Amino acid sequence: MKFLKNKMSLRLRIFISMILLVFTAILLVLGSTYYQYRTESDQYNSYRQERKESQLKRQINYIVKKYDLSNNYDKWVDYNNDFEEITKIHSVEYSIFTIEGLPLFYSYLPLDVISNNYSLDVDFAEMLVSNEEGKFTSENITDVGKFQSSYSVLKNDAGEKYAILFFPYFQDVSFAESELNVFLSTLYQIYFIMLVVAIVLAYFISRFVTRSIETIRLKIGQTGLLKKNEKIYLNNATKEIDSLVNSYNKMIDDLEDSAQRLAKTEREQAWQEMAKQVAHEIKNPLTPMRLTVQSFQKNNDLSSDEEKLKLNDFCQTLIEQIDTMSNVATAFSDFATLPKTQLEKSDIVEATKKVVEIFEQNNITLETSNDNIFVKLDKAQWIRVMTNLIKNSIQAIPHDREPRIEVAIKESSKTIKIVVSDNGLGVSKNNREKIFEPKFTTKSDGMGLGLGIVKSIISSHRGKISFKSKNKKGTVFTISLPK
Repeated sequence: MKFLKNKMSLRLRIFISMILLVFTAILLVLGSTYYQYRTESDQYNSYRQERKESQLKRQINYIVKKYDLSNNYDKWVDYNNDFEEITKIHSVEYSIFTIEGLPLFYSYLPLDVISNNYSLDVDFAEMLVSNEEGKFTSENITDVGKFQSSYSVLKNDAGEKYAILFFPYFQDVSFAESELNVFLSTLYQIYFIMLVVAIVLAYFISRFVTRSIETIRLKIGQTGLLKKNEKIYLNNATKEIDSLVNSYNKMIDDLEDSAQRLAKTEREQAWQEMAKQVAHEIKNPLTPMRLTVQSFQKNNDLSSDEEKLKLNDFCQTLIEQIDTMSNVATAFSDFATLPKTQLEKSDIVEATKKVVEIFEQNNITLETSNDNIFVKLDKAQWIRVMTNLIKNSIQAIPHDREPRIEVAIKESSKTIKIVVSDNGLGVSKNNREKIFEPKFTTKSDGMGLGLGIVKSIISSHRGKISFKSKNKKGTVFTISLPK
């Protein structure tokens, strides 16, 4: 139970999942945006470096060609001002070395070159000159910061290599970083607002999604076998929720049906137990009472014929009442202990004809789909069923009405239907639900056990009995037996 209490609710799970989904999406977008910005920035600086380097080479080649300096290193000193002018015009720093790595002009040099007497490493210079591409790019780290630099071989118009150019490219990192921070700060604000909106939406969406489930949970918690259960009706429910609601409503119908059958079974069992007790308690004293009355009637000392006649009438009345009580006890006993059904293949048409012939004078007709219809049947109990139904039909017809009772037997592929209809007074709406209850009767001299016994016998034959009635017009009983 403790484990169940600690379980996370579906509503909270949906809420957290939506927040995590939005938060993860925001992080991914921020990460991809930062990466994209960095990539574009690197591509831009790389393009800018190549463009400045290309412009610088054109200017240097122009001066070298103008003053024919490609094969005369001694004259370079005379034109330092021209090379310094390039740094001012293009706002760049650079240095030029001979093919052997000796300095010709420099405005900026890395520490490793300065420490090497302002000259390039000989092996590095040879490697660069011998390289087909004739260019080497590196990343330098100094006290000032990081910067990209390139070493490239300069060639004259004839394609002859005459010098090595060192070009450091200093990008405006502070501006780039500032621009990036402003951009990310704006994104943070936007995504923070989106996250807040997502939290609010997740709260209402999770509440909306789980509202139907919560309604179902409350209804299931209130469901009980011995009380009136309410069905669930939801508007705009999803397909899954609607299917769940339909299953619950079907369960309520089945539960109500089971409760009714259980209550009915309990009532029948209670009546059977009471019937046993009543039959036992009534029958025990009746026989000695009858014998006593008969003995008194026979052995009286009266001499007058008139007095004997009065005594005989009195004793006969007592005996008749005792017999009536005995019949009541027998009826209760029969209801409480119906004999076990003995099913055997019998002709239901023949058995029904015998009953109809008993009541021949009451305008009863019999119609059958076949002359002989065989079915597994307890013939004695079936005669009792038909006797009860026809007798009830006769008693339901008022004396001022021409009786018309019809019995029909119809055979189909799987069932046999027996229909008993009359033109009597019918069953009132108030009495229709309790017509098969043992205690129910509308007759002054009946005990209300007949239709209860009929239903019990039909059930023992695995059949069903139902009826339709119109007030003042008649009743139709329909029995369905499996073949």
